[in-house]
Amino acid sequence: MPPGHGHDASRGTGRLWSVDEHLDDILTTVRPLEPIVLQLLDAQGCVLVEDITVPVSLPPFDNSSMDGYAVRVADVAGASEEFPAVLTVIGDVAAGQGEQPTVGAGEAARIMTGAPLPPGAEAVVPVEWTDGGLGEGTAAGMRAHSTAPEGASGEVRVYRPAEARAHVRAQGSDVRAGDRALAAGTILGPPQIALLAAIGRGTVKVRPRPRVVVLSTGSELIQPGEELAPGQIYDSNSFALTAAARDAGAIAYRVGAVTDDVEILRSTIEDQLIRADLVVTTGGVSVGAYDVVKEALDSIGDPDDEEGLGAGGGVEFRKLAMQPGKPQGFGAIGPDHTPLLALPGNPVSSYVSFEIFVRPVVRALMGLTDLHRTTVRARLTADEPLTSPSGRRQFLRGRYDADAGTVTPVGGAGSHLVAALAQADALIVVPEATTSVEPGTEVGVVLLG
Repeated sequence: MPPGHGHDASRGTGRLWSVDEHLDDILTTVRPLEPIVLQLLDAQGCVLVEDITVPVSLPPFDNSSMDGYAVRVADVAGASEEFPAVLTVIGDVAAGQGEQPTVGAGEAARIMTGAPLPPGAEAVVPVEWTDGGLGEGTAAGMRAHSTAPEGASGEVRVYRPAEARAHVRAQGSDVRAGDRALAAGTILGPPQIALLAAIGRGTVKVRPRPRVVVLSTGSELIQPGEELAPGQIYDSNSFALTAAARDAGAIAYRVGAVTDDVEILRSTIEDQLIRADLVVTTGGVSVGAYDVVKEALDSIGDPDDEEGLGAGGGVEFRKLAMQPGKPQGFGAIGPDHTPLLALPGNPVSSYVSFEIFVRPVVRALMGLTDLHRTTVRARLTADEPLTSPSGRRQFLRGRYDADAGTVTPVGGAGSHLVAALAQADALIVVPEATTSVEPGTEVGVVLLG
């Protein structure tokens, strides 16, 4: 259903939409991406769509947590510096070794960290508790002796007793076979990738990271590194929004600035649809003679689709009761009904709009249920009251102090103040019905970190 269709007449494009209405309208049209099977490293940052059950316990066998000697408890009971236990070394046990010697009464086996506990042994004494065998008391010396022929004998003096299972990692002490290792909905980071590899999973079924295409519009925009001419500014929005999309979990492609030409903009967007799960534009959405985004998007659609989001372009432009970010557009374009969000061109407006509207879409495409930034309450610290227009939800940049439970405004309310945005780590939210906020008042705060 095209955005805005199916609602009553009061919800037409000519009225002022609330932030919540607009966001709800967007999210009702977004569906999670279809799951795919990926190799482990390719699945980093993706979301699991199935529970992962442990096929084999970790560790899969009892093993030593130290370089030392595998012994029987009774043989080292009462051992001390003055009266060490003297044991016969019957061989070595290395990590990855298949067969191990059996430790009997009065015997010990040299053992490396991670090596299986040999039959008969009940504990491991670290090499530092011994003379190291043949008179050397360091792990390096013990490793040197471990190159002796299998079955070579010698003696080791043990200077401290050991309790049963001392320095032994028990089979299944990490996870047991049949346990749930990871739950569906988990985002796969490095620790989760490590666990999957440790239990032998080479591939995993996930929802892929959304591919987000970001482009700016405006003939006045040039690329950073080039020389400014009169009337030109550097394109910062496409960089900011591409970085924000990646921070949200997407694979983001920055197209850069597109001139104010309907045909060029339309063809650029159409060319990008092949690699886009979401398109984000910035600029050209307010009422003006040169706002070409509306005209270009009106002609991108699926003319054969009379009901889907792509029909007739499928992009609706609205005015929202918010500051900054009043002009917004959203819908879907192309034969695959690719979602598109059209954001304002002012830097702060576009960034705030991304955080409030686009980030939740990226998270929804990933199949997550936690779509929004964390919101907390904090006490306002400021030299003077904050003012806000009546009927508008205002988002002001701020610095949040978690220890003090306070938030301090950064910069003014202007939607062009990029330097202030760079110093902010939170958005101070002033509700629609509030026109003034006194210092010391508790306010809502959206955390950006």
